Amino acid sequence: MTQINYEKLIGQWHLDRNLIEGSTDKDQYMKLIQEVGELSDSLCKSKDFRDDVGDIMVVLINILVRNNLTMDECLKVAYEDIKDRKGKMVDGVFVKEGDS
Repeated sequence: MTQINYEKLIGQWHLDRNLIEGSTDKDQYMKLIQEVGELSDSLCKSKDFRDDVGDIMVVLINILVRNNLTMDECLKVAYEDIKDRKGKMVDGVFVKEGDS
């Protein structure tokens, strides 16, 4: 069974539509906030939010491509940052040890 590399396909989609050279990180950040707002709306209305999460990831991939990064690279950095983190849940939010 062939694994589809959606990150690569979406990166190429951005290149084909001039969304790398024709945009900026700042522009893409503003688009990201718009997509996050749509996710919030779907969550608040108990709607299917898979497309909203996918759209957020599409914008993030644009930012990754323009900065020569990969999702795996960024996830590795994030995991290394959180892997030994301790804390507790407060009102449904994880609060890092030392931040409370």
